[in-house]
Amino acid sequence: MKKPPPGTAARIAKMSFASIYPLYLAKVVKKGRTEEELQEVIRWLTGYDAERQQSLVDGDVTFGEFFEKCSLHPNAHLITGVICGYRVEEIEDPLIRNCRYLDKLVDELAKGKKMEKILRVP
Repeated sequence: MKKPPPGTAARIAKMSFASIYPLYLAKVVKKGRTEEELQEVIRWLTGYDAERQQSLVDGDVTFGEFFEKCSLHPNAHLITGVICGYRVEEIEDPLIRNCRYLDKLVDELAKGKKMEKILRVP
């Protein structure tokens, strides 16, 4: 199993959600998806509604705080595959794994996957 370089978790923990959210948004909008769909994906994974998501962006919360305060969806473990060269299901560090879960969901949204598949609806 490929391991992230030392210090990756600390670096990710300090990144602001506000700095990454516009990148996620641009990625999905460029591919014909909407901000509402992006928010739905984030809501599914974290439990944060659109209002709370906006307050987290406005409050400049870090990814460490973002995932520390969320209620990760019980089916998040069903998110599998490769993102940034790592198999999501094999990432041991919880913060890195949670960030990669979000990255994977955003990628699936941008690639045009149906929401039912992205949200792991049985």
